[in-house]
Amino acid sequence: MGRLNPKVDFVFKKLFGSEENKDILIAFINSVLSKDEQIVDIELKNPYNLANYRNGKMSILDIKAVDEKNIWYDIEMQIAEQSFYDKRALYYWAKVYSDQIESGEDFDLLKKTIGINILDFDFLKEEDYHNIYRIYNEKSKEKLTDLLQIHFIEISKFKKDYGEIKTALDRWTAFLSKAYEFDKDTIPKELAQDMAVKKATEKLDVMSLNNEEREMYENELKAMRIRKAEIKTAENKGREEGINEGIINTAKNLLAMNVEIEIISKATGLSKEEIEAIK
Repeated sequence: MGRLNPKVDFVFKKLFGSEENKDILIAFINSVLSKDEQIVDIELKNPYNLANYRNGKMSILDIKAVDEKNIWYDIEMQIAEQSFYDKRALYYWAKVYSDQIESGEDFDLLKKTIGINILDFDFLKEEDYHNIYRIYNEKSKEKLTDLLQIHFIEISKFKKDYGEIKTALDRWTAFLSKAYEFDKDTIPKELAQDMAVKKATEKLDVMSLNNEEREMYENELKAMRIRKAEIKTAENKGREEGINEGIINTAKNLLAMNVEIEIISKATGLSKEEIEAIK
């Protein structure tokens, strides 16, 4: 059995979204935030649960949480390339923001919401792998509100060698990108110096999957590999038209292998209705 890949949605949720690993999640969030935004505790609102995952009751959100300052977080891992991910990221952010209150409640109850989107593909027209978006006045550059903050971490743009790693976010991005290449006994010293990253590596190394979880993991891994192969083919045939054709072919291939629609949707970015139509 090969080492588990933390970029696969199922493993990502189990590693970062489990109650027993909250300290790992806190350390990761702090690596993304600025020094004056650091948090000390967090409450998971959709902790990993196999029964819910099995029955399709897991939220569309990967990890939803709130910290001790009542700041809300949505953390997403996305491995399938999507040309419309900006819309998806805003939708995820808006869902966490709007779900804080019921209809008729005061808007002043709404709290700051931070979206953290981890992408395994290039999406933004920026060279840096980490970019932050807020709401500003176009002329004066004055901030309208601090209630919206959306981060994009594009793993594919992270090109640093271990010797070039400087920040906690560098270490976490290297972990997500390459964790399946090493284990707790061979973790690079540049990563091992961060106790949270070291613990995540150890947790991943000993993470056990029962037969059902293993099947889910293998299905998602298979979907990821097929998706990447289809994108490669699409690039050779022409970007936009080819990618659209590649997405449909990926869905067809996964349907033929009886992969669950939830996983196909995650792998392709297609809605359940679009996948049903392909059937």
